Amino acid sequence: MEKNEILVIYGDDPAAMSGRIAEEALLADHIGDRNKRVGLKPNLAVSRTADRGATTHPEIAQGLISYLQQQGFHNLAILEGSWVGDDTDEAFRVCGYKRLSKETGVELINLQKDHARAYDCRGMKIEICDSACGVGFMINLPVLKGHCQTLLTCALKNNKGIIPNREKRRFHSLGLDKPIAHLNTVAKNDFILVDGICGDLDFEEGGNPVPADRIFAACDPVLCDAWAAALLGYRVEEIPYIGLAEQLGAGCGDLKQARIRELNRSFQGAVFPRPQGKVREIAGYIREDKACSACYAGLVFALSRMKGNERSRLKEPVCIGQGFKGKKGNLGVGHCTGDFTVSCKGCPPNAMDILDFLRAGF
Repeated sequence: MEKNEILVIYGDDPAAMSGRIAEEALLADHIGDRNKRVGLKPNLAVSRTADRGATTHPEIAQGLISYLQQQGFHNLAILEGSWVGDDTDEAFRVCGYKRLSKETGVELINLQKDHARAYDCRGMKIEICDSACGVGFMINLPVLKGHCQTLLTCALKNNKGIIPNREKRRFHSLGLDKPIAHLNTVAKNDFILVDGICGDLDFEEGGNPVPADRIFAACDPVLCDAWAAALLGYRVEEIPYIGLAEQLGAGCGDLKQARIRELNRSFQGAVFPRPQGKVREIAGYIREDKACSACYAGLVFALSRMKGNERSRLKEPVCIGQGFKGKKGNLGVGHCTGDFTVSCKGCPPNAMDILDFLRAGF
C-alpha cells in the first residue's frame, strides 16, 4: 500500500472486511519481522457499545488479529486509555475487547495505568505512555465520527488515547488542535484502519449513529483525516489540527494527491435501522428507496451541516437510492438519480460534494 493510497471496503461483516483490507494492503509485508511487537489502538473513549457510534467495533480488531496470527504475528497487544472520567478496564469489558482478548490470547493494556515520559514533539513537550512508544508497529483503529469541539475525530485525534490523564487535561487547557498536531509528530501511525460502520453524527460519546457500512485504510494520518473530513461534510481548513499536523511534517493533507481505491461497490443494506437522536429529524428531509448505506450517510452528514433555514428552503425531500434508477424527479443524490432534473453525481458522493451541490441551489 502506497503512502498516498486510501483503500475502501463496504459491507456488513466488519471482521471479514478488515481481514480483506489487510490482505489488499499487504499489511504483513509492511510490518516485516514476525517477532515485532504490534499494537492495535482502538477508540474506546467511553464505555459504550459500538452500535451507538462512539467506539471501535471489536469485530474489526478481531478480523485484523485473525489475519495477523495467520501470517505468523503473535506478539500482539490492544492498547487504550479512555478519556478522563471513564475507566478503560470497564470500556474493555463493555465494548467486547475483554472477550476478544480471552478468545485470541491478545494482551489488553490499560494505558491509564501505564508509565509515561515526555517527548519533544516538534517544539512541544508531551508525555506519551511507555507501552505505546514501545511497540514496533502501531495499527490505529479510530472511529470516523463527529466531535463537539474539534468537529471531527479520526486518526490524528485517536492518538490522544496514548497519553496519560494529566496530559489529556492539559490538552484541553491548551485548546485541542495544536497539541493534537504536535502529538502526531511522535505518535506511531504505521497503519490506519478506520471504523466507518456507524460513527456518530456530531458527538464523540455516541447516541446519534449514522450507518455507512464502510471501513477504510491509510498509511498517512493527515491524508486519512483530510478525506474523513470530506466524508463528514467539512473542508480541511475547518479542522485546524489537520493543517497544523501537515505543517509539522506529520503527513500530506492534499486530497488531490490521494488515490482512492474501492475494493467493492457501496453496500446496499436490506433495512436501515430506525434513526436515532438528531438523525431522526434530518431523515425527514430524505426520500430513500433501496439506498446504499454510504450514499445515505453522506446525505445525512451533508444535511446536518446545513443551517436550519437552509434545510427549510428545500421544497421537497431529497431522493436517494437504487429504487430511483431510470425514473424522473426533481432533486436527487447519487448515480441512481441521474435522470432527475438536478442530481449530485457520485457513487457514492461524499458529504462535502453533496453539501456544495445542495447549497448551490440557494
